[in-house]
Amino acid sequence: MMPIFKKAIPLFERIEQAGFEAYFVGGCVRDYILGKEIADVDIATSATPQEVKKVFPRTIDVGIEHGTVVVLWDKDTYELTTFRTDGEYIDFRRPSDVTFIRNLEEDLKRRDFTMNSIAMDKEGHLIDPFHGQEAIKQRIIKTVGSATERFHEDALRMMRAVRFVSQLSFSIEIETLQALRKYAILLENIATERKTVEFEKLLQGENRKAALQLLLDTGLFQYLPGMSNHEKSLTQLLQYNLKELSNIEMWSLLLFLIDISPTETELFLRKWKLPVKKMKLAKSIVDWLQFRHHSPWDNDSLYKAGREIILSVERLFNICHHQPLCTSISDVKERYEGLMIKNRQELAVSGHDLIEWSGQKGGPWVKGKLDLIEKAVLHGEVDNKRESIREWLLNCNQN
Repeated sequence: MMPIFKKAIPLFERIEQAGFEAYFVGGCVRDYILGKEIADVDIATSATPQEVKKVFPRTIDVGIEHGTVVVLWDKDTYELTTFRTDGEYIDFRRPSDVTFIRNLEEDLKRRDFTMNSIAMDKEGHLIDPFHGQEAIKQRIIKTVGSATERFHEDALRMMRAVRFVSQLSFSIEIETLQALRKYAILLENIATERKTVEFEKLLQGENRKAALQLLLDTGLFQYLPGMSNHEKSLTQLLQYNLKELSNIEMWSLLLFLIDISPTETELFLRKWKLPVKKMKLAKSIVDWLQFRHHSPWDNDSLYKAGREIILSVERLFNICHHQPLCTSISDVKERYEGLMIKNRQELAVSGHDLIEWSGQKGGPWVKGKLDLIEKAVLHGEVDNKRESIREWLLNCNQN
């Protein structure tokens, strides 16, 4: 058993000493079976939230109405969730109420996919009433019970299914796939933020191309923010080698292929409710990629774009031209590193120096002079040394 599970065993023993059951559940068990790295564990217990709080002196209420309590144990924190059944789903996302129960199998029955409905006790024994191990062995994504019911309960499960295709390189079982196609429209009931989280994870998976193809084949893409009119762009995206692209490069390439104005680009990204910093970076990469398609890099463009953007743009430029990803990367890196300065902060003089040398008051002229100095240093017209710049300015003024 992995160390991350072993560390939790004393916590399990404390629960069992109090007369309750506890099991590892969900993705951590699935990833354990797959031999994947596990970042944290989910624990299900027969103890109610109030009973958990009596067993452990240090707890935090995070989702107590749905049965979840955070337990502070030694130097770690664990989420303990009570076995439960869900009431009627009223918004295609959340149950109207939950009922706490003592039966593990009933709790596993309410989960999304069979591969996620396996429990494991502290000895490492697996409890698998819905044949999740077989699904994992066959690399199949299949709902627990009726796909129609599972997707009507929580329509986000459809995006999760496609996301797992990307992350795990599994296939979707035929009845589950048919339900995806049939009920794709339910996704329009899901909050943008939830869809964005799943789409972002999808973009980072190793099998992202197959997942994107599924979005097209099932029609799910139509219910993603701003995507309903961009089937052609999404189809075009699949023509490229996407395997080694970062998340921000995936967004940037998609935007580039959609080929909309800068104003429309910002509106498109806002629909996804992405962080402002990420939106600015994606927009900047697209702007420079458009530049790169009609102009080679020169000192000015390298300086203005900056290292991070240059490398992403060059990678995307290579992909758009069906060239190896690393083509010209080392050359561009070398040229960038060879610039006399990388930003204005590296100038050997400041606005205070200019004011001191001139004896004038500050004003717009200071920025204008700094712009001239910056350009002269960048193009090698003057050394980036305080006295050299001062002498150069004097000569300029005399001329």
